[in-house]
Amino acid sequence: MKPVEVLENIYWVGAVDWNVRNFHGFTYSTPRGTTYNAYLIVDGKIVLVDCVYAPFGGEMMERIREIVEPEKIDYIVINHVETDHSGALAEVLKFAPKAKVVGTARCKEGLLKHYFFRDWNFQVVKTGDEINLGERTLSFIEAPMLHWPDSMFTYVGKDGLLLPNDAFGQHLATSKRFDDEVDENILMEEAAKYYANILWPFSSLVIKKIEELQQRNLSVAMIAPSHGVIWRSNPAKILEAYLCWARGEAEKKILVVYDTMWGSTEKMAKAIVEGIRREGVEVRLFRLPLSDRGALIRELLEAKGLLVGSSTINSGILPTLASFLEDLKGLKPRKKVAAAFGSYGWGGGAVRHIEEALRQAGIEILSPGLTVKWVPDEEETRKCLEYGEEFARKI
Repeated sequence: MKPVEVLENIYWVGAVDWNVRNFHGFTYSTPRGTTYNAYLIVDGKIVLVDCVYAPFGGEMMERIREIVEPEKIDYIVINHVETDHSGALAEVLKFAPKAKVVGTARCKEGLLKHYFFRDWNFQVVKTGDEINLGERTLSFIEAPMLHWPDSMFTYVGKDGLLLPNDAFGQHLATSKRFDDEVDENILMEEAAKYYANILWPFSSLVIKKIEELQQRNLSVAMIAPSHGVIWRSNPAKILEAYLCWARGEAEKKILVVYDTMWGSTEKMAKAIVEGIRREGVEVRLFRLPLSDRGALIRELLEAKGLLVGSSTINSGILPTLASFLEDLKGLKPRKKVAAAFGSYGWGGGAVRHIEEALRQAGIEILSPGLTVKWVPDEEETRKCLEYGEEFARKI
């Protein structure tokens, strides 16, 4: 794939990873692959903004060479130190030894002291700092915890181009580079999944950062993230979506997530789902580990309610649910309500364990937990159905 001209004298020179199927240690599935985006700005000074994952460094260098000789690069801006965006930096500097690396103070510490152990020429920048390239000027906006402490945005005022690294991205491998060239439903699905699995814990900071952009009167005509496609047709769409997700705005939808040992908890789950359905509330049923956890978390982003069920084992929950509940503790979903249910034989414990995990995730417990000993009989099945009806009415 050749370089793609994003704007006049600004080129995409990144890489498409068609085969990657997970991110962050198997916690986030990427069935549609991803991209590692890097952008070359050719002006009086030549700048490379972000790099790619190290195995794709050769591809990036080939694309750069189609535009300029690498030794002519004056600056390499690293918006975020994570290796999918900085991994090829050492290779670039072999061919561009005079280039100055640009990033935040935490970026400098991460790259030089903890990743590469080098003493490269580094220019530390902070919010409000600028680098004049000739016709264009780069401005920098620190964005700590979106999603690492070192993160920042780079802004090209002449074009209204925002280069925000991980923010506003998607894990989506495609031969197309722009939002108006791909299926909008797939694009927004992947953007939502990205937000839910990576940026959700930092929602309050997302709101503040978008408000900061507005207060600075920055005209954002295009957003070029470091994963997925570039928002050129309507960048306001993803900004508005981020605000909705960050504020915890959700549909009247309920997810029922469970696992079962010998089928009793599953019978409870299906009866609860039927009760919710009877109240006219949208509901989706997920059994773990058969359901994709990353996709499930994306569904929760836009749902108001959550019901979690498990059989009891060793006075606790089935291990298949543990990772999901740990995810919730870390992600801290905003403005969600939940309840727990489950079956047991000798003694209970699963429901109590689930409720404790939900509270630790900052989720409100809307109804007392529902338990059944052994297999639910006709009367207990009716109670499960009523439990679903009552939960649906409450939301």
